[in-house]
Amino acid sequence: MKIRPATIDDAPAITAIWNHYIEYTTTTFNPIPKTTTDIVQAIKSRTYLVCETDKVLGFATYDAFRAGLGYARTAEHSIWFAPNATGTGGGRKLLSALESHAQNAGIHTFIGGISADNIDSIAFHIACGYEKTGHLPRVGYKFDQHHDLVFMSKSLYQDYENNDEG
Repeated sequence: MKIRPATIDDAPAITAIWNHYIEYTTTTFNPIPKTTTDIVQAIKSRTYLVCETDKVLGFATYDAFRAGLGYARTAEHSIWFAPNATGTGGGRKLLSALESHAQNAGIHTFIGGISADNIDSIAFHIACGYEKTGHLPRVGYKFDQHHDLVFMSKSLYQDYENNDEG
């Protein structure tokens, strides 16, 4: 398994993986499928990493958690694997690489916004050192019903005191 920066050539595979979850699950509340053009533009504008063997198995990205300079050191990440590629260990490698990239970019805290229905993702994040830091009831809406959102976070620095300079 190899982790590397995504290129625009990866856009069709990323689109297919993401659209599976958009169209068939509540792991994302977005009901509108992505286009390859959407993904090409996203790859050009922010960090995307992929996990691959002979094909792309999964991808991860991060972006600002909220607008405003006060949140400049906090980012929200997203990690997705093809349904037949989950449980292979690639998720841990991919998330670890994404965390390293974010830390090198000056990000202090990583946030994951996870559908409360997605117990596998919550367990994955706990296993990767994330803590449940929020629960927002009924804030998502998909498939004609409301869904809860769980926030999980992790400091990308082990030494809080020496890395809280603003």
